[in-house]
Amino acid sequence: MCGIVGLFLKNKALEPKLGSMMAGMLATMCDRGPDSAGFAVYGAGDRGHVKLTVRATSPNYDFANLATRLSETVGSPVPVEIRESHGVFTVPEGAEQAARQFVEALDEDVKIVSSGTRMEIYKEVGRPDAVAKRFHLEQMSGSHGIAHTRMATESAVTTNGAHPFSTGRDQCLVHNGSLSNHNALRRQLKRNGLSFETDNDTEVAAGYLTWRISQGDSLGDALKHSLADLDGFHTFVVGTEDGFGVLRDPIACKPAVMAETDDYVAFGSEYRALASLPGIDKAHVWEPKPATVYFWERH
Repeated sequence: MCGIVGLFLKNKALEPKLGSMMAGMLATMCDRGPDSAGFAVYGAGDRGHVKLTVRATSPNYDFANLATRLSETVGSPVPVEIRESHGVFTVPEGAEQAARQFVEALDEDVKIVSSGTRMEIYKEVGRPDAVAKRFHLEQMSGSHGIAHTRMATESAVTTNGAHPFSTGRDQCLVHNGSLSNHNALRRQLKRNGLSFETDNDTEVAAGYLTWRISQGDSLGDALKHSLADLDGFHTFVVGTEDGFGVLRDPIACKPAVMAETDDYVAFGSEYRALASLPGIDKAHVWEPKPATVYFWERH
């Protein structure tokens, strides 16, 4: 049920190969989640600017025209990089809210998928290898990324239901498992000011972590608190601007394996997702312990 991969590069010389390495990892997880797929890549960013990743639900959407209208709205040029059904708009940090409000108010088939200084998220319905090819994941570069293949269990097979879910700037979450108390927790988080786009339990988990961080928790503390507040079986992989973290529930019934070398840290739901990585034969390979937070970051 679902597959997760994650890759954090310690060696900056490997950054141009991040996408090709992740694409190979993701393709091996097709049979764990053939319904839909998505990935987050942490690439180059410009301090003082925010990337808004916007998805169009209708074919041949005019992203260039939207960039022109956004430029007029925020009063400065808004460049866009178009990848199939997604466009990544770079707006001044102080204009993010105005840009968001403009897009959200449009009577058009577009939806903001994520925002971040460095993070871009792409997701669609379809086989994971086909989704990766559609967005040319193999050509992307960056310091780290996470990806997910979905086998839907508790909500419909839709692009909105695909992972990763992002509820905070440069924050995203992928999840293998199911949460039993997500409806009650969704209601609580809504009372605390969060909003949700789907009925998916993973979006609630992402929102929970964003809320804990907004209350002053570090990501590690937020993950530790989730062990008490989130009921169910789960393996989480979380992306932030500086790194990624891993957490399994106290029973750890969902499969997970990690590998670390001097060049990278990698995560997979199965070892075969890691088998083609360079130097894997010399890597330290282990199964992450239950109820234990693992985190790697760069400054």
